[in-house]
Amino acid sequence: MPRSIIAMRSRWRIAIARMPPTITNIGIANGVKKISIQRTESLLTSVLHFTATPACSHAFPAIRYSGSVDLEKTLLRKTGEAIHRFNMIREGDRLAVAVSGGKDSVALLEALLLLQKRAPIDFSVSAFTIEQGKFLAPVAAVGEYIRSKGVEWTCHTDNPSLRLLEEQPGHGCDICSRFRRRAVYQIARGLGANVIAFGHTADDLCESLLRNILYTGRISSLPAVTYSKQRDFRLIRPLIYVTEEVTRAYCESKGIPVVPCGCSLRAGTVRKGIRETIADWEREHPRLRENILSAMGNINPGRLLDTRYLDPEGEIDEAEVPAADTPLHILQEV
Repeated sequence: MPRSIIAMRSRWRIAIARMPPTITNIGIANGVKKISIQRTESLLTSVLHFTATPACSHAFPAIRYSGSVDLEKTLLRKTGEAIHRFNMIREGDRLAVAVSGGKDSVALLEALLLLQKRAPIDFSVSAFTIEQGKFLAPVAAVGEYIRSKGVEWTCHTDNPSLRLLEEQPGHGCDICSRFRRRAVYQIARGLGANVIAFGHTADDLCESLLRNILYTGRISSLPAVTYSKQRDFRLIRPLIYVTEEVTRAYCESKGIPVVPCGCSLRAGTVRKGIRETIADWEREHPRLRENILSAMGNINPGRLLDTRYLDPEGEIDEAEVPAADTPLHILQEV
């Protein structure tokens, strides 16, 4: 690994470690006061402790926090840990944050602006929104909020997407995504950005993995870091360790305007079905999402059927296979 990357990761580690531990919940269990605390435990992963309650009407277990300060520290710790682990942001990067109008992308922008002030490197942040004709309310309110933070905001009305909506009103998410991707690269190029940040969360990674397994026959999910086809943009997802409970509660506590997309209310979609299935499973197995995320970083290819990774002679002893990194206690630790 190049020394520059090692040095940069070391600086991120120091910056994250300087964030003080946060008491996220105090309760009484069997007559004993129980305090849940967040703390950075190692160079590669933070062991995040907080209390979760069983899922009810919403998709995943709700989390109890003692205030907006705790939410902010939780958001910053998890985002900072993802940035550090995957070397997402580097010296001199020009970030363009894709703000969809929903809670996740707005929370991501907030986290990056806060980290920008204390990060060991210099990077710039701008934001953009693509109007594809599906917002449930005018997105201008989100733009005004972004500009009030001193951030350049670009709203691009994508005419090809509007025509698609008129000509094929029942089109699927894949077509819409292709149209949006083209517009994203076009806008980022105009902003002079070299990094595009997306607000996909831990929930999105879990759902993507199961969707690919069940419907495309591939073991694959959303990458933490990747590049555009022409390698002119680095694509990052800093919220991969953050759940939607955190982004929702954070935006509510700060009074941040959110304008959801109409697609989020559609019933009968594959994504919604998978989300409801995970919610049902997690009522009986509360650590389900944590285990799914850990599995993505703890692969044993010799136990799968892809011949590219098999030893036909069977000479590899399981005892010789190096152990994975410390399990990612990312989502919940009671």
